[in-house]
Amino acid sequence: MAVSRLLAGVVILLLSLWGAGVMSATTNAVGRPLPADAAPPEQQVLTGLTQPATTLDFFVSVYKRPQNVDGNSWSNVLSTPLVRLDKNFNLVAAAAKSWEASKDGLTWTFHLDKSVTWSDGTPLTADDFVSTFRLGADPKQAWDFAWFFSAIKGWDDAVKGTIPVDQIGVQRGSDPYTLVVTTTVPAPYLPGMMLYSPPLQAKALAASGPFYNTDPATSVSSGPYVLQEWAKDQRIVLVANPKYSGVRPFIQKLVLKFADLKTEFSAYQANEVDVAANFSPADLQVIENDPALRAQYHQGFGDFRTYYVGFDTLHAPFGNLKLRQAFSHAIDRAALIKSVIKQQGIAAYGFLMPGFPGSQNDALKGIQTYDPALAKKLLAEAGFPGGKGLPKLELWLRNERALGQAIGNAIAAMLKQNLGVEVEVSNRETKLFMDELNGHRLQFYIVSYGMDFLDPANMLGIWLSGGRHAWKSDKFDSLVKTASSMVGNPGQRLAMFHQAEQVLVSDVGFIPIYFVTPGFMWKPYLRGDALSADKIGVTAWHWPGWDGLSTLHQSVYVTKDVSKYRR
Repeated sequence: MAVSRLLAGVVILLLSLWGAGVMSATTNAVGRPLPADAAPPEQQVLTGLTQPATTLDFFVSVYKRPQNVDGNSWSNVLSTPLVRLDKNFNLVAAAAKSWEASKDGLTWTFHLDKSVTWSDGTPLTADDFVSTFRLGADPKQAWDFAWFFSAIKGWDDAVKGTIPVDQIGVQRGSDPYTLVVTTTVPAPYLPGMMLYSPPLQAKALAASGPFYNTDPATSVSSGPYVLQEWAKDQRIVLVANPKYSGVRPFIQKLVLKFADLKTEFSAYQANEVDVAANFSPADLQVIENDPALRAQYHQGFGDFRTYYVGFDTLHAPFGNLKLRQAFSHAIDRAALIKSVIKQQGIAAYGFLMPGFPGSQNDALKGIQTYDPALAKKLLAEAGFPGGKGLPKLELWLRNERALGQAIGNAIAAMLKQNLGVEVEVSNRETKLFMDELNGHRLQFYIVSYGMDFLDPANMLGIWLSGGRHAWKSDKFDSLVKTASSMVGNPGQRLAMFHQAEQVLVSDVGFIPIYFVTPGFMWKPYLRGDALSADKIGVTAWHWPGWDGLSTLHQSVYVTKDVSKYRR
């Protein structure tokens, strides 16, 4: 009787939505009713450009998947990860219905949704996840993201080849629908890391190898789409999965064209693609001068990337705190945003961007404010009045494009104008730059860093002693290490991260310059909840994009207005 009442309630709700004009009587190819203003099912197609790719699967290659910019991807739509991100960057259930940690924080148990199946009818089980993680840890695979899961017990040893991959801390639990993950230290951030858990099917992996999803004949999906076509060096076509057990998409076909991403904006203007994310300074000027295009341009978070000035604080001259403070007060972020960065960023006063968990950017504004008079005073107190006695400095950039080079030159000009300090800007090749940075041989540089998972432990963790930066603080190390392993007290954990970031900014371990706000354009005929304002008012095509790790694909659809644009 209760079930009957529930079904009746669902029917009444659907009828009321239809009557209110929210839903229509039309369903798409996988049976999902379309909104009343939606275009016909055959027009529920989304076309985009991507860099050339060799796989759609995260555990085969992170950097050779279909991607456009700043980590936004078109991949992982053939599998269902343990968790996903919604538009507010909250973790939501996907293949895992629930999860919990042991009291010591070393063991996480994920309870899988038994309704999730592969497109060949095979259930999705813990064995699929176990096989996938073993592939990632296999030194023969030489996975390009293997470093990421170092927190998992035995992972690093397996990657080195010193223990078999079947000994890593990813194991089937008491039944096929229980997955157990064991870590080397308490890891309250592990569920966030499990965003990156899109599984390969164990059966297909054994039968056809890791690239089975590049051929429709061997491809199998537990995600919202299935592979229809892979034309080498040309395009990938995916269609909605009729056997998908999750929220089926409105968009029933994805067409991903391999192309030079420099052509993306021109393709967008020609109505050849529905979205765009790669813009030159000239493109941005065109957008700014065109009201229609400007309305289609949406600033977002990308991968919460921070651009900053860094120092070798372990050696002269930047071992001098007052010298670092002088530099921090000589840089005018507001002027940089207004004249150089424009719509591509917002001023940074800390390391965690607004919208990222634990961000306190506004609270940190008073520490490194623009104050040329104070900067000159501190420079004199540091022993370099008017810049005298300070050797000419070389500011290294990491293979920056036009914008990054313009920012470097502008900062050099500010240091010259406000402090009398001579700075030469040098744009270097990426490998050389990173070798020097990781070897603590870079005296003065600009670089950026974007998050790998949504927890302060990830972003602040790169400042721990012994990492990429020639900066050290015992207090910072203690706060970050303690907070990173703290289970069961999220308020205290967050407070410790706040203290750590304040230490980092106050000691001028770096000078934050700006947070990247990459623009994403989509045509006016694309609509859906994921494209509406998030909890802090940002309207954007949020990271990670049209990806199985995100819920973006669940609400977006093509409206009838498409007839005004598409040929």
